[in-house]
Amino acid sequence: MRSTADRIRQALSFEVIGLVLVTPLFAFLFNHSMSDIGVVAFIGATAATIWNYLFNLGFDKALLRWRGDVRKTLPLRILHAVLFEGTLLVLLLPLFAWYLGVSLLTALMMDLAFALFYMVYAFVFTWGYDSLFPVPNPTQSETARAPQK
Repeated sequence: MRSTADRIRQALSFEVIGLVLVTPLFAFLFNHSMSDIGVVAFIGATAATIWNYLFNLGFDKALLRWRGDVRKTLPLRILHAVLFEGTLLVLLLPLFAWYLGVSLLTALMMDLAFALFYMVYAFVFTWGYDSLFPVPNPTQSETARAPQK
């Protein structure tokens, strides 16, 4: 499994790169100021950073328990991205509506666009991150804790 420092590096780099990409793009697409989108994106990114750490830790522990290995297959990468973004969608919808002064339906459309962007981005980023910083092979103690198949 990844170390705590590696998980923090992964979460922070994911959010910083995501903010740089999403803020100008969504300000243009949704005709809101860069500052409004920037605030919403920053708050969302902060929540997502915390959730990213907790979600990835839980997901990896579940994989280790179920499979004895934290490396992800293509279907697991898709499930990972969908579950992560789906939970953020539910958590951030009221914030988007309130701060931007839009209806819940408009906020839902915006949030879905953010989620779609971040789902694709999460898939690409995580795959790239795993390629640059491969997951170490499980230690004997980690393998011993995992249930046998």
